[in-house]
Amino acid sequence: MLAGSRSHRVGDQILREISDLLLRKVRDKRLKGVTLTDVRMSKDLRHAYVYYSLLGQDEQKKQAQAGFESAKGFIRREIGERVHLRYIPDIQFKYDMSLEYGQKMERLLEKITPR
Repeated sequence: MLAGSRSHRVGDQILREISDLLLRKVRDKRLKGVTLTDVRMSKDLRHAYVYYSLLGQDEQKKQAQAGFESAKGFIRREIGERVHLRYIPDIQFKYDMSLEYGQKMERLLEKITPR
């Protein structure tokens, strides 16, 4: 068994649960259009880093971050009920810049590729 496989499995389960919560229970309008992209767990499973993306302007991204901060306690409590772990992980939401970076690289490649 791989050393990081448990943290990976727990991260995948937390990703599914938070996605479900956003669809069914969290009613914050600031989180509309947000897509969860990844969850990375610390090795001791006490910290969960939840990455999200959002196509929009900087103000919308700030609003989404504020929405996550506002809902963090509720989400953490629900995770504690849904995922059976010794410790409920501390959850941090982080904006995932990889989609923007990929789009930027795509535009640059289009500029240098001959037609």
